[in-house]
Amino acid sequence: MMKVAIIGAGSIVFCKTLLLDIVQTPGLEQTEFALMAPSRRHTPQVEAFARRLFAANGLPAQVHVTTSQQDALRGADFVIATFQIGGLAAYEADYDIPMRYGVDQCIGDSLGPGGVFRAQRVIPVAVRLAEEMTTLCPGATLLNYVNPMAPVCWALGSTGVPFVGLCHGVQTTMDLIAGYVGVPKAEIDFVCAGINHMAWFLNLEHRGEDLYPLLRQRFEQPEYYANDKVRGEVMRHFGYFMTESSGHLSEYLPYFRKNQRALDAYCDEPEFGGESGAALKWGQRVAARYEGRDMLADEPVTLPGRSIEYGS
Repeated sequence: MMKVAIIGAGSIVFCKTLLLDIVQTPGLEQTEFALMAPSRRHTPQVEAFARRLFAANGLPAQVHVTTSQQDALRGADFVIATFQIGGLAAYEADYDIPMRYGVDQCIGDSLGPGGVFRAQRVIPVAVRLAEEMTTLCPGATLLNYVNPMAPVCWALGSTGVPFVGLCHGVQTTMDLIAGYVGVPKAEIDFVCAGINHMAWFLNLEHRGEDLYPLLRQRFEQPEYYANDKVRGEVMRHFGYFMTESSGHLSEYLPYFRKNQRALDAYCDEPEFGGESGAALKWGQRVAARYEGRDMLADEPVTLPGRSIEYGS
């Protein structure tokens, strides 16, 4: 039986997705899951859902929750990091403090002051996790989902622990591109390269035909351009489509958020289209909606097929 430790298992919805993906992967039906979070505020919900899921589908998997990182790591074959240090209160500071000095962020978790603040919180915890792995589960691989991905992975590289940084930006953008060009995603051959949150689709083909002329043509039409202005402008000037939403991408380049005129021109779409503080506001809405409620109480226990995540 393989053991998977999920560190930061209080991320309820994402943890549920990983559980579903792993037990639907051939050969992993008997996985032992150790779900760790520093408090038991949310992990019992995930544990209860997992037990219902395993029972309903006759799966021999096992699950337990713990507040001890050491207990979760002991004997693990894989460790999945999904934690956020400081929660919404820290995220609010990441947004509010730069905003006082005129730095407007949509997401604020990878570059700029928000990304720097988050990196300072996360890197010591990630390195300590890797160091504990060397004694409690030597040889285990760390799958890191924690942002800011690039600096966290740079730090993990100094520990000697095998690790992979994972994100779903490539997969979700491929869904978007497939819709833009009207071609099934499974039929598109692509090459995407870069660093996390700044990757470029260097090649897009359907049955040997270059899809870029059609994609560029689409973005000359107002209804397409309005949906993704920043990515449209970047493709127009640099030649390739990017992995991140317009709101996210707007923070990484010096052209789109430097003054109100730029914000009005390129970041006027709601939420992740460029809205100021979009990610923080979304997190606050979700927290308020489910405060005191079991988010997974009514979740179906059927096996829906694996998601787009690479974690399984």
